[in-house]
Amino acid sequence: MMTDLMHFASRVPSVPAERRMNISAMVAARQRCTPRPSWSAIFTKAYALVAREVPDLRRIYFGLPWQRCVEFAHSTASVAVEIRYDGEPAVFPCVIDDPASLPLAAISDTIREVTQAPAESIAMFNVYAAAAKLPAPVRWVISTILFNMPVHRASRFGTFALSAIGSHGTELLHPLSAWPTLLTYGALAADGTVAVRIIFDHRVMDGFTVARVLTRLEETLNGAIVTELQNG
Repeated sequence: MMTDLMHFASRVPSVPAERRMNISAMVAARQRCTPRPSWSAIFTKAYALVAREVPDLRRIYFGLPWQRCVEFAHSTASVAVEIRYDGEPAVFPCVIDDPASLPLAAISDTIREVTQAPAESIAMFNVYAAAAKLPAPVRWVISTILFNMPVHRASRFGTFALSAIGSHGTELLHPLSAWPTLLTYGALAADGTVAVRIIFDHRVMDGFTVARVLTRLEETLNGAIVTELQNG
C-alpha cells in the first residue's frame, strides 16, 4: 500500500509551508480535560473547521480524463496511524468523514479504536491486504481509476491527510503526499509553541493561500477548539 501511495505521490508537485504557532491556550485547556483528546484529533478537527471557510482546502486535482479541480461540500480526513500487523508496526490511514461536524471526543475515539483493534478486524485493512496481493501494474490501473473518480477519491482516500510524529520529538520535513494538502506538526516546546507545516499541491493552491490557512489554523486552535475543550 505504501509503495503504491508513493508511486502516486511522486507525481504531485508538492511544496511545504511552515508557521510556528503559539498554542499555549489550547494546551492549557486540553490539560484540564478528562480524558484528553489526542493531538491528532485536535489538529484534524481544527483543520476541517478551517476547510469549511477555505474552499481551496476542499479541492482535489484530477488529471484524467481531463485536467480539472473538483470542490467537495465537506472535507474528509485521512489520519496516518500506526497499527500492528503480523507482529510488526505498520502505517494505516484512518479515514474520518466530515470531521468538522464531529465532537473532538468522537474523532479521538475513532482514531484510538483503529490503533488498538486487531488489523484483521478492520474492514478497509482487509481490502488493502487483498489488493496488495495483485501484481503492481494491476494495482496501479485500479488505483488510477479510483484516484480519478471524485466520489471514490474523497470517500476512500480523503480530501486531506494528517501525518505527524511530534509525540516522539521528531518532525516530518517534507513528506511525499498524494493529497492536495498534508498537515504535520512537530514536538510541543516548553513555551507552548509548535511548528506546523502544510505540504500542498501547487496545482490546487498557491503559497499565499496556505499562509493564510496556517494563520487561521492557529486562531482556530486557540479559539473554537479551546471553547469546545472547555465546554466538553
